[in-house]
Amino acid sequence: MNTSFPYPILYESPRLVVIDKPAGLPVHPGPKAQHSVEALFPLLSRRKDGPWLVHRLDTDTSGCLMIALRKQALVEAQALFASGQVSKTYWAVVTKAPDHAEGMIEAPLRKVTSKEGWHMEAHPNGQDARTKWRVLSRQGDKALLELDLLTGRTHQARVHCQVLGCPIMGDARYGGGAGQLHLMSRALEAALPSEMVRAQAEPPAFIRQSCQSFGLVWP
Repeated sequence: MNTSFPYPILYESPRLVVIDKPAGLPVHPGPKAQHSVEALFPLLSRRKDGPWLVHRLDTDTSGCLMIALRKQALVEAQALFASGQVSKTYWAVVTKAPDHAEGMIEAPLRKVTSKEGWHMEAHPNGQDARTKWRVLSRQGDKALLELDLLTGRTHQARVHCQVLGCPIMGDARYGGGAGQLHLMSRALEAALPSEMVRAQAEPPAFIRQSCQSFGLVWP
């Protein structure tokens, strides 16, 4: 196990790792933030080729993030993501509890760009996007949801919760108000040709604290 990496490593093999990315850490360096997941790559491998991000998480989303240490593993893992063969489970605290216990959201998504920036929206001409959801706990007008992302569109969990009428707490862009984004990549599972990857992340302290204050119970 790598002992110099500053964040929990949830799965590790010679070909792949899954880290528990903290909320607020971008995956790429940028003009506003030099610290990033990619800036930490030398702590995972000293090889000249790689590592590589297999997929991405929003800066404010915490949890499971897969990184390839070998090019063949990158190709294999990205093929599974592209074909919808990776199990991706998210947890979200929403500002309005849904009426039902579970359901499916099928709402195509497209990117919209304006002078103020960009966002995703549900639109019939968008890319196919499907999310299964179920309530893990509810109390008053709040709920803890489990989201299974059957596709992997940008901001899918966030927009689909908005479509459900249950925006994610702290998601100001999609109706959830100010504060920290209460969304995490809870678990990943992927069957590569040569290895089975399973990883599960623990919710960050601020999500636990919010749930406790609202009376939401962990499953």
